[in-house]
Amino acid sequence: MDIIIGSMKDGRAHDLTLFIFHVGKIAVIAKHSYPPRLYRPPSGGLQPGETFEDGAVREALEETGLSIELEKYILHVEIDFRSPTRHVAWTSHVFTARCKGGEIAPRDHDEIREARWAALDEFPLFSRLMRVTDSGGFHYRAFLQEEVLKRLPAFPGKV
Repeated sequence: MDIIIGSMKDGRAHDLTLFIFHVGKIAVIAKHSYPPRLYRPPSGGLQPGETFEDGAVREALEETGLSIELEKYILHVEIDFRSPTRHVAWTSHVFTARCKGGEIAPRDHDEIREARWAALDEFPLFSRLMRVTDSGGFHYRAFLQEEVLKRLPAFPGKV
């Protein structure tokens, strides 16, 4: 809950999650606190007055070093995070995007330890590593990516 509440500056109660594709692979990131081998698609929030497209382009560049173009809005999830003493209503907006250029490497080194390309067959490992933690945030991230991967066959050229 502390991580979620800490990310709620300027009234933010959402994230944009990006499945950025390039040559059959997906861009993933690891934060400094993540255990070894755990990666996930980049995500972040909109700044006040920022459009989805502008926020997604900015977050992709900060977290992965990549220039992107949004393709499809594929998932909208509303969730209530709860602890014994707190409650946060949260919304995730998930997009597919195409890499237009750049070298995959984070620009925001304070937040992101590493960015790299991952094959689809690596995602079950990422989900397992998230689910064995005691972090509800990781469990939620595993759920999001599993739901997206179920939907990918509906997006030609992605698998």
